[in-house]
Amino acid sequence: MDCIQLDGMEFYGFHGCLPSERQTGQTFFVDAKLYLELQQAGRSDELSATVNYADVFTDIRDIVEGEPVNLIETVAERIAAAILKNYDLVSMIEVTVHKPSAPIPGKFRDAAVSLTRKRL
Repeated sequence: MDCIQLDGMEFYGFHGCLPSERQTGQTFFVDAKLYLELQQAGRSDELSATVNYADVFTDIRDIVEGEPVNLIETVAERIAAAILKNYDLVSMIEVTVHKPSAPIPGKFRDAAVSLTRKRL
């Protein structure tokens, strides 16, 4: 299956279980792979035959920069649900939400969750 991939989208949000995360906020990165048939778009050169990644970016930004939640698992679920709801051409999505400044007592490069959801 073909896919549209958006990697390293950067947003500022207020997600986390600690009061300091809700007050100060932090940077989150999101990677998304949208699986859909792209042959028609490639042959027709028509935007209507694919998914507009600028719109996808905006939808993801609205979730990450929107209502705070405790878990990045919840952020990822909301992203996956919104993309599958808003874009009929997308049959499956893989989402990774990175929280590189997670309050972990030690050195680490990244904390992230990844999930895959399919259209039912």
